[in-house]
Amino acid sequence: MKKILTVNRGLEILSRFESSRIAVIGDMMVDEFIWGKVSRISPEAPVPVVRVTSESLRLGGAANVVNNLFFLDGRILVCGVVGDDAPGKRMISDLTRMGIDTDGIIIEEHRPTTIKTRVIAHGQQVVRYDREETADISPDSMERIVSYLKRNLDDLDAVLISDYGKGTISEELIQEVLRLAGDNGKIISVDPKVSNFSFYRGVTVITPNNNEAGEAGGIEITGRETLLRVGEILLNKLACKLLLITLGEDGMMLFEKDGDITHIPTRAKEVYDVTGAGDTVISALTLALAAGATLKEASAIANHAAGIVVGEVGTAVVTRTELAEEIKREIEPRWHE
Repeated sequence: MKKILTVNRGLEILSRFESSRIAVIGDMMVDEFIWGKVSRISPEAPVPVVRVTSESLRLGGAANVVNNLFFLDGRILVCGVVGDDAPGKRMISDLTRMGIDTDGIIIEEHRPTTIKTRVIAHGQQVVRYDREETADISPDSMERIVSYLKRNLDDLDAVLISDYGKGTISEELIQEVLRLAGDNGKIISVDPKVSNFSFYRGVTVITPNNNEAGEAGGIEITGRETLLRVGEILLNKLACKLLLITLGEDGMMLFEKDGDITHIPTRAKEVYDVTGAGDTVISALTLALAAGATLKEASAIANHAAGIVVGEVGTAVVTRTELAEEIKREIEPRWHE
C-alpha cells in the first residue's frame, strides 16, 4: 500500500513552512503552572498538600497556537482580546519580542485576561482553576478584528480559528471570516468548541477530539462503528473538506469530503499529557496545508507533531527541526477504508 507521507515529501512540505502566512483568531489565554511535591494529606480536608517548588507562565489558548506556529517557523498574524491587566500586557510583550505583529490584539478595559492555573505534583495534575470572562467580546472589538483581517487578507494563506468558548468566536465573526477568507480562496481551519459547532459550516478543515465529535454528532463514540457514524454525520453537517477527529492514544481518523476515511495511528511512544496537543495538531495541519500538502499529508504531519508533544508534561510545542527529525524516522504504512 502506498504510504500517506514519504520522508522526502514530508521534508519538502516542512521546507515551505517559513513562507506560509497564517492569521490566528481566537481566545487568548495564559497558562500558569505551579509545580510542587506532595508528601502528606491536609488535616483540613481530604486533599493533598502541595509544597510549591516552582511556577511558570506560558502562552495558552489561541496564544499557544501562535507559539506553536512560531516554533514551526510559520509567519503569523494574531487577532484576539485580552484584559487591561498585567497578564494581558505581558502576553502582548512576549509576542512582540517574538517578532509577531500584535496590532490585531484588542484590549478590553473591563474584561480580565483568561488564566488557567494548573497545579502539578510528581508529573501529575492535581487541580486546575480558571479565571475568566466568557461573555461575547464587544461589537467594537469584533469589528476591529474583522478590519485587521481585511487589511491583511491579500498576504494570507490561511485563517486559523482557535475556539475555547471564552467569547471571542461568535457566529457573526465566523460569517465575516467565511465571507472574507473563504470567498477569496483562503484555507480556514478550526479547532472547535462543541457549543459553537453550528457556526463552522463551510470551513476547510475542523479538528474536534473524540469527546467533542461525539457530543456534536449526538452519538457517544464507543468504538469503530459509532466513530464512523459520527464522522459521516459531522462531515455532512459541516460541508467541510476535511474532518479530523483526534483520538488520543489511538491517533486520528480522517474523513474527507470525497468519501475517503483514513486512520493514522499515534506516533507517541507514551502519552503523558495531552495539554495543548490540540493546539499543536491544528497548527501543524494548517501550516502543512498552506505549504501545499494534501489533506492526508497534512494530517500525517500533524500526527507526527502531536506524537512529540503528548510525551511531555505541560503545554508543550514542537520545533520544525524536531518535527523533521521525527519524520525522518521510519514511517509505517497506513490503512484506508
